[in-house]
Amino acid sequence: MSYAIIRNIKYKRDNLKGIFRHNERRNKNYSNEDIDKERSYLNYSIKQPRYSYEKEFERIRKEYDLKGQIKTVSNIACEYIITSDKTFFETIGVDETKRYFETAYKFVCEYKDLGEKYILSAKVHMDEQTPHMHLVFLPVVHTKDKKGNEIDKLACSEFWKEKDSYRRLQNAFYEYVVSKGFDLERGLPKEETKREHFSIEEYKKITNFEKTKEILDSFNLEMPKVPDIKDFKKIMLNRDEKIVNEIIKPKDELIKDLYDNNVVLYKELSKQRKVVEKAVEYQKERNSLMQDNRELHEQVEEIKKEYENKTVDLEFEYRSKFKKLEKENKRLNKIIDKFQVNVKKFIKWICHKFDMGAEDNLIRDFEKETKNSLEIEKVEKQIKKEDREKEWELEI
Repeated sequence: MSYAIIRNIKYKRDNLKGIFRHNERRNKNYSNEDIDKERSYLNYSIKQPRYSYEKEFERIRKEYDLKGQIKTVSNIACEYIITSDKTFFETIGVDETKRYFETAYKFVCEYKDLGEKYILSAKVHMDEQTPHMHLVFLPVVHTKDKKGNEIDKLACSEFWKEKDSYRRLQNAFYEYVVSKGFDLERGLPKEETKREHFSIEEYKKITNFEKTKEILDSFNLEMPKVPDIKDFKKIMLNRDEKIVNEIIKPKDELIKDLYDNNVVLYKELSKQRKVVEKAVEYQKERNSLMQDNRELHEQVEEIKKEYENKTVDLEFEYRSKFKKLEKENKRLNKIIDKFQVNVKKFIKWICHKFDMGAEDNLIRDFEKETKNSLEIEKVEKQIKKEDREKEWELEI
């Protein structure tokens, strides 16, 4: 019999970007080898997010005026991973598989009176070995403030405040899907299976590891109780040494050998278990580093694009300024040329008006007495000289 499976994972704000890219298949490469990208077109959304999970979170929080303090360490979103086993989906077919996930979606909307508006995304993955749905939602509780006003509050700890919250969730989910006509059993609770909750990817990786753990946990290393040979001799009153030597002793030695072999086997399996545990730990760290690396690469690409855009904007701005200055410079040159012509005309007019002699003599006397020039080239040299003298004074 197949099981109705629903698992919950809590997320902080920093996690939203990574799970968005995974759930919505925005990454180019995946460390999970079970993902067949050629079948990703079969994936579909029961609820498609308008934006990224981060932007959706902010939009919903603002639109519905969600109360509650949000800190860096706060869990602000949850994700249900809803599935069963491969045999179940192969048996019920494509249409019923779709109905199963749609039924699960309706269950989440109704469970704890959450409401569809607080679901960010519901994505069904059909490109892996077993179909499953990633449903991301905000853990909102409907409560009252200190003044008695009804409010919606984002509070993960309050949403899962009961000690047996997950047991209640699994019971409610099982009863709901069975009532809708799906022939499933309830998944065994953690207290009975002695297992931790893992993501789907982790379950795939450590299936054999769990088998080894079961073998180790069921191992009995106690030495079997056997009759003491001395006591046996007393009972026999030394009448049959042959039975002792040919049956009892060999049997005891065989039991001892089996026990020693069990000890060796147990030690070997324990070593393998430690190796697998280290490998799982390494894999988690590697996946985390790979995710960080991908995010860092994305940030670098975003910075590059932002830098390119700013470069284009600056280049456009400076070109505009350059053209403006170039135009202004031409205008000033025209003014200077016109002013120089007018000065010459003015000098000529003065000389003629007051009968002051030749124009050149007047200009020469002006330059000599004022130590200034009316010629542009000489004015430029004079300005350069004054600028150099100012620089020397500053250096001193």
